[in-house]
Amino acid sequence: MSLVNKRLFSMTSRVRSHVGAAVIYSNPETQISLTTLNPPRLIQKGRKFLKLSQQVTVQGPRGKVVMDVPDFARIVTDKDTHRVHVSVDDESTKIQKAMWGTLRAHMNNHVVGVNEGHLAILRFVGTGYRAQLAKEGKYVGVKVGASIPQGLDVPEGIKVTSPTPTTLIIEGCNKQQVFLFAAKLRDFHPPEPYKGKGIYVNDETIKIKNKKIK
Repeated sequence: MSLVNKRLFSMTSRVRSHVGAAVIYSNPETQISLTTLNPPRLIQKGRKFLKLSQQVTVQGPRGKVVMDVPDFARIVTDKDTHRVHVSVDDESTKIQKAMWGTLRAHMNNHVVGVNEGHLAILRFVGTGYRAQLAKEGKYVGVKVGASIPQGLDVPEGIKVTSPTPTTLIIEGCNKQQVFLFAAKLRDFHPPEPYKGKGIYVNDETIKIKNKKIK
């Protein structure tokens, strides 16, 4: 039976339920503005293209995050209650409905980020495995068993501290950037399943395998 046929036998009124419709709770210290992006950007989403013609700026005590959004996105802030509402022009359109929840999630992350910040904690597990900050905290060097020096420059908007040689704390307003940088550092030595050595992010665990003896 199709969903349409099922609806014919329902006696309850239809209630819209979508994660994108959930309210985002802000505060007086957070400023949200929407401007026109000129020229607009086109990005491919599956077989279709999204036109990013707007730019939303979220600013708070910890910094600022800027995000390009599609032309069909609507972001409204109630100045009295400081509640943020994200909507789309036509939720019956597949691509708009799919992007609706994503946009709301990003907006919520940005509001949290400029107020509280986002962080990722990296743990270096293995004999001699450690991290070292250089260039006044602008470069992270890692020692994870390689014979050559390895490391990455710290991106703009990201702060890295090392409370112990085997621990790194990555902080920033933009959750996506924080975890992208964490993932790039992890790529130097992902946790391996036989001895458990490697770089772990947050509460990451790994199941240790037994070596096969031939």
